[in-house]
Parts: sequence; C-alpha cells; structure tokens
Amino acid sequence: MTQVNAPATSNNGGVSMDTSRLASKENLDAAGKRFEAIFVGMMLKSMRTASLGEGLFDSKAGQQFRDMQDQQLAQSMAAHAPIGIGKAMTDFLAKAAPVKAGAPATDGSTP
Repeated sequence: MTQVNAPATSNNGGVSMDTSRLASKENLDAAGKRFEAIFVGMMLKSMRTASLGEGLFDSKAGQQFRDMQDQQLAQSMAAHAPIGIGKAMTDFLAKAAPVKAGAPATDGSTP
C-alpha cells in the first residue's frame, strides 16, 4: 500500500495570504457584493430554520425550490438594496492595502 504525502501548509490555517487581487477597486467591489450576497443568504437560511412547525404541503422539492429562491433573493438584495456589510468589508480591506482606482486586475501573466 502506497502512502500519499499531503502538501505542506503554513501556519495560516489554509487561508491564502495572496493580496494581489486587492490591487483593483473593481475586484474589491465585486468581492464586497459577493460577500454581502453570502451574508444575506445565510441570514435568510437562518430565518427559515427558525420556523415553529412544518406546513401542510412541505416537501423536499418545495424546500429545495425555496432555497434556490432565497439564493436569488440574496443576490438581488446585495446588488440593489445592500445592507452595508459588503461596503464595510471593502472599506476595511481598502485601508489595509492601498487600492488603485484604475489598476488592472492581476492575473499573474504580467510581472
């Protein structure tokens, strides 16, 4: 039996320390919107699990449809009526690493 060695990881808990993606304001704003959508989705999911009982017509298919609907609602809310947590995150990251307004997104192809 052969043993496969796992790649060595640093002490950062598996979190990438690459901040080159923060060099572009557009990338930072997009990350803020995605973060907000995920946060709102988690909030909606938490609200759904706090129900007091099962409905008469509840089923797995209905729950799956409702979960997909909540995901789309969260994305729409983040894009059109944000609650501000994504903006707070992007403001914090912009202070941590200077962001250039017109900097191109780094993809690793240019030195």
